[in-house]
Amino acid sequence: MSLERLQKQLGYEFKEPALLKQALTHRSYASNNNERLEFLGDGVLNFIVAHQLYQRFQKLPEGDLSRLRAQLVKEATLFEIALTLKIGELLNLGEGELKSAGWRRPSILSDALEAIIGATYLDSGFDAVETLVCKLYEERLENIDPKSIDKDAKSKLQEYLQSKKMDLADYSIISIEGEAHAQTFKVSCIINKLKITTLGEGVSRRNAEQQAAELALEEISS
Repeated sequence: MSLERLQKQLGYEFKEPALLKQALTHRSYASNNNERLEFLGDGVLNFIVAHQLYQRFQKLPEGDLSRLRAQLVKEATLFEIALTLKIGELLNLGEGELKSAGWRRPSILSDALEAIIGATYLDSGFDAVETLVCKLYEERLENIDPKSIDKDAKSKLQEYLQSKKMDLADYSIISIEGEAHAQTFKVSCIINKLKITTLGEGVSRRNAEQQAAELALEEISS
């Protein structure tokens, strides 16, 4: 697959092709990689999706809008979109990532997609990147149902504790293991009032916190 084919799928042709190449370059491959573009793209994506939801669901409260946005911009959704674009075939990866099949790792593919969004913004400005994001998310935005969006474990736990007028849970990182590109986080969730302590594990701090919160909810309901 070529960069030209990817640009056709995106519906956008880069004025500076070097930006697209950088967006597809993992840090394991070169110092001029996509990390900064991914940071920029993350912010741009969050704003555009928030704006689209704000316009489409004018009666939804802030909390529901936040949950809808979280579902649309989460790693799993970005990974699905990246797979349809076959971004993995074009990634520049270091030897270690090639050996470990980094081209199909959700975190690497989702980061690359955000980097492409950031690169598009730098290449042509806001209108162009908004058109791109709306194209990538067209079907999801059209079909998303506010009633079907469930709250995540941390949100559920927070609302439960607040309803009981208890202090919020305390989350702390216990350990971070593995290489920078494949870390495992262990996080504790402590609810002093209920004498509950759980330990969650995940590929990011957020994932580990969610698992710890889910385990705490299970203890509360048992």
